[in-house]
Amino acid sequence: MIRYFTLFISILSFSTTYGQVDITYYLPANTTYNSNIPAPKDVIGHEVGEWHISHDRLVNYMYAVAEASDRITIQQIGETFENRPLLNLIISSPDNHQNLEKIKAEHQKLSDPTQSGAVDINSMPAVTYMGYSIHGNEPSGSNASLLAVYYLAAAQGDYIEKILKETVIILDPSFNPDGLNRFASYVNANKSYQNNVDPNNMELNEPWPRGRTNHYWFDLNRDWLVAQLPESQARVKVFQEWKPNLLTDHHEMGSNNSFFFQPGIPSRNNPLTPKNNYALTRKLGEYHAKALDEIGSMYYTHESYDDFYYGKGSTYPDINGAVGILFEQASSRGHARETVNGVLKFPFSIRNQFTATLSSLKGLNELRAEFLQLQKDFYVNALNESKSSSNKAVVFASEDKYKNYHLAELIDRHKIEIYQAKNNTTINGKSYSADETFIVPMEQPKHKLIRAIFDKTTTFQDSLFYDVSAWTLPLAFNVNYQTLSAKSYSSGQLGDKFSPSAKPKGNLIGEPSKYAYAFEWHGYYAPKMLNLLLKNGFKAKVASEEFNNVGRKFSRGTILIPVEMQNKPAAMISEYLKTLAAENGVDVYALKTGLDYQGVSLGSPSFINVEKPNIILLVGDGTSSYDAGEIWHLFDQRFDINVTLMPTDIFDRADLDKYNTLIMADGSYSSISTSGAEKLKNWVREGGSIVAAQNALKYLNKIGVGKFKFAKTDKLDSLKNKPYKDIDEFFGAQEIGGAIFETTIDLTNPLFYGYESNKLPVFRNSEDFLEKSTGGFSNPMVYTSNPLLSGYISEENLEKLKNTSGVGMNVYGRGRVIGFTDDLNFRAFWYGTNKVFLNAIFFGRELERQSGR
Repeated sequence: MIRYFTLFISILSFSTTYGQVDITYYLPANTTYNSNIPAPKDVIGHEVGEWHISHDRLVNYMYAVAEASDRITIQQIGETFENRPLLNLIISSPDNHQNLEKIKAEHQKLSDPTQSGAVDINSMPAVTYMGYSIHGNEPSGSNASLLAVYYLAAAQGDYIEKILKETVIILDPSFNPDGLNRFASYVNANKSYQNNVDPNNMELNEPWPRGRTNHYWFDLNRDWLVAQLPESQARVKVFQEWKPNLLTDHHEMGSNNSFFFQPGIPSRNNPLTPKNNYALTRKLGEYHAKALDEIGSMYYTHESYDDFYYGKGSTYPDINGAVGILFEQASSRGHARETVNGVLKFPFSIRNQFTATLSSLKGLNELRAEFLQLQKDFYVNALNESKSSSNKAVVFASEDKYKNYHLAELIDRHKIEIYQAKNNTTINGKSYSADETFIVPMEQPKHKLIRAIFDKTTTFQDSLFYDVSAWTLPLAFNVNYQTLSAKSYSSGQLGDKFSPSAKPKGNLIGEPSKYAYAFEWHGYYAPKMLNLLLKNGFKAKVASEEFNNVGRKFSRGTILIPVEMQNKPAAMISEYLKTLAAENGVDVYALKTGLDYQGVSLGSPSFINVEKPNIILLVGDGTSSYDAGEIWHLFDQRFDINVTLMPTDIFDRADLDKYNTLIMADGSYSSISTSGAEKLKNWVREGGSIVAAQNALKYLNKIGVGKFKFAKTDKLDSLKNKPYKDIDEFFGAQEIGGAIFETTIDLTNPLFYGYESNKLPVFRNSEDFLEKSTGGFSNPMVYTSNPLLSGYISEENLEKLKNTSGVGMNVYGRGRVIGFTDDLNFRAFWYGTNKVFLNAIFFGRELERQSGR
């Protein structure tokens, strides 16, 4: 027989030591609970909020409850870079658990206008996706998930039975296991028995790189749309399988705040989001307000945050027929912290997150028909819009088949139909073969999401953005693309539907050679091939001039592997190159002769030896963990390039002799001492190469290694006679939060080997403008006179940006310093400029002295 017990909320006082509370502090009053369901303390060994939950204990509890409850099915949907499991708990009534596939299929139908008319909204459950702590050092969410799962598994009564009958809950207790565990380990290790609430206390000041990010220091809440990371790919897959009506996203913010729930600022909604989405979000907000009123928690709404960038968890649902809700709770940072509002204790922040979880479920249940109707109408209206639009398809292509593939793969993850072209295609006057070309028909239910991916936007209702203002993906991938009208498009142009398993494969072209092999540099993974060759003792040269061989012209940047220089059997060389070609989608050509009367012969001094890069990436205090993490991930995950992550605080005593390349991501580098700066200068003087970006250039100027001249920032006369209330809006509008701009590049410069066009889109999120060098050969990348391609920039900053330089090249002794004004590896999806960065690594040391400033 099932036994029950009743928990009652009573007035509670925190102890002077831990501030410990028991579970009654959190749970709704006058509710009975099934005693066969373990409470969190029974499994994790402490009360919720007494310690920060580690990910392993969180996982243990989720499995224990799932085993004890017939309301829960648990599944692992993926794993992190650190091999931690990504979990989903499907929570609903036992009857619904017998019909989960049917319920899922009905929700798919609701998103298909050709079938949604036959779906009975009144009889189908709503689906919600509840996700916690995508930022690992915002832990009140994941700690609240313990309570949410316990309540949903154990609570008894008509109310909870109704919720479970009419709702399928997909609960992710930790969107970011690696970051959560990193943070929990730190604050638990530095917790005192007597709570020290001083903001200067060690416990409340986590070290670099902090727990916000995942293993490679990415902000996972910026990755929903581009989905480059395993955590994101797993959750997007679940989202697209289930088509939830509501997604809740539980975060933390500054300690001196209260509690925020959406809607955000109305003028900062993406115009592709339907207006009724905002209206329903506002209705749901009334449930949060009422619940927080009942427990006496302060809150605010619609005064902050936005819903513009679809890469966030609270906004991605809005372009998929659902509603996303951002919750922001003031952070205790550790277990307790002094704030302007008094001492903020960890259990209090957990209770607010748990309360918002319950109010979300209550609101979704009572507004269920409206949420389901929103989803149905969204896709019907989107399809109708696509039918009336003059734009019928988007076609994109590139000689780099892997860049094409990765963009197609990204689009396919969101269940958008995408096809290989059936025939050769011309895009913007350039011809491409069918296997270099993809087509996305616009007339499909995901029409709005397609527009979000491909549209360029340069006019906005508001000038303030919480995140980037542009992410036009074909520009990010630097592929040639064009929108097709009804006159230029027909379904007969569609070939096979894209399949992620159909990866590009390269070939060894020609019979095995005893003379030489060559592969061109335009393939995305050509740098990976070169690195593997150098790593395995091969000698390679790079062509600084075009040359002709085997009946074709090879471009600058082509890699040459002379057979006799290798000290390896010719048969082994051909087999290894054949394997590399197949794995990396790059064709390798067997060359039988070195003679070229039309260009340069293969023994020409224009073929330059390539040295294996031995790389330091400076990390730690004074550097941007985001930018450094992007570089680490690029090398480690995509190109198999070893890189030493050297903390800035050991730079002074490190031996630099075995390295030839040093990378400085955006940062101040304030922790490098004066003697360390002198050491760095000597290393460059002796032949070392620095590749630096953004604010690192200012540091290099400061120590005398750099010669980067930035345009002066003029005072803004328009500040006169403006009301004080507009101060944040005015200065916020001067920030370039993230937009896309056009540059002109010199295709003969080694930094731009492998590029097809002399126009290159770049991502920019800074207001530092690099003046052009007076040297005639020192400006290989210049912003055009009309550079804005997509996104927001103030008129003042646009004028400053025009015709400035995007890269500076300095010579210092025998060394080279290459500086970029922009983040070329932005969030792992800016494929289009990765190669510029890699070219600086492989070829930067060979830049002619005359090309420096």
